[in-house]
Amino acid sequence: MNKVQPNIQKALEGIQNGMTLMIGGFGLCGIPENAIKELVKMGVKDLTCISNNAGVDDYGLGLLLQAKQIKKMISSYVGENEEFERQMLSGELEVDLIPQGSLAERCRAGGAGIPAFFTPAGYGTEVAVGKEVRIFNNKPHILEQALTADFSIVKAWKGDTEGNLIYKATAMNFNPMMAMAGKITIAEVEELVPAGTLDPNFIHTPGIFVQRVFQGEVFEKRIEQRTVRTR
Repeated sequence: MNKVQPNIQKALEGIQNGMTLMIGGFGLCGIPENAIKELVKMGVKDLTCISNNAGVDDYGLGLLLQAKQIKKMISSYVGENEEFERQMLSGELEVDLIPQGSLAERCRAGGAGIPAFFTPAGYGTEVAVGKEVRIFNNKPHILEQALTADFSIVKAWKGDTEGNLIYKATAMNFNPMMAMAGKITIAEVEELVPAGTLDPNFIHTPGIFVQRVFQGEVFEKRIEQRTVRTR
């Protein structure tokens, strides 16, 4: 299989209206920013997006929200996006808020072929409504279903032509488990190298999980809230 795509359009080929997408990253760190911008240009709509957060108003998934291309968000944190808040409160956007650890494990379970698991997180809150409860070690746990997606789009620091990926720092959050949970996984990389170049001991996602890889062109790497101190 030739995993290297000649351009971003070819890499995202097949994404259609109504599909479920996993989008890697944490805050604005490690998000596939070039792929997100291309999805806006493609105009696909009625998407269900699984992502830790919803970006900010003018960047990341916030761009898809502005264009009204997302029907449902499955996330754990959405506090940096005013448009998200407006759409949620007005009923334009369906939202499933999940404890962060549960979201990560639901993605990991989906990639590992585990259909569901019990966790104490969320018991006694709205998160538990309608879910099975069992007692383990004298503590109530709720049943959470695994998450999978039609496409997973992840961002890596380095990748090779076989789809092996290395993430950097905070980008390790959500990208590795989401890369495992998509029917088709697309990797946007900062640096694309020949197969055999990466040290196998430092590969985070083996190429077996990745179907397509392309090198991004421009990475802004924004900071959500820049905080500095005066001398």
